[in-house]
Amino acid sequence: MRVTGSSLWCALVTATLAVGSARAQSPEAPFDQAKALTELRKSIEGQEDKPAFDVFMNITQYKGVTAERLLRIMEFGFTKSLGVNCTHCHVPGKWDSDEKGAKETARAMSRMVIAINGEYLKNIPSLNSANPSVNCTTCHRGQKRPALEMPEPPPAAPATREGKR
Repeated sequence: MRVTGSSLWCALVTATLAVGSARAQSPEAPFDQAKALTELRKSIEGQEDKPAFDVFMNITQYKGVTAERLLRIMEFGFTKSLGVNCTHCHVPGKWDSDEKGAKETARAMSRMVIAINGEYLKNIPSLNSANPSVNCTTCHRGQKRPALEMPEPPPAAPATREGKR
């Protein structure tokens, strides 16, 4: 078989399109939260103790906390409490973007928690607590949606007579 310039060109174009198509169809690599947090911490190096509002863009909640504490709140407060990772509310690499609705929901829920802790719980004297509080875990229990139903009770232990085995 004789290979001409035009047949070689066609083969190269076909191969290139096939590779490009395979890349386009291959699934994205899963989000690596630990890596993203490491990169974020590296990007704020030397500014960890500055207010988050001065270090990050588009901060509307937790303005008074330090930049490092904000990352911990996101990592342990939100992600663990809701059983999600950063991508639930954020677009990786565009952390200040408001393009995901879950981000505004989280902000509204944060305002609700602040109101419950600051205005309501402290006015219930029968709680017998110096500082009663709720947080994301109180309702979410590691799930995206708040727990709206009571968990099933554990099975009852078999009745036994005292002193008899």
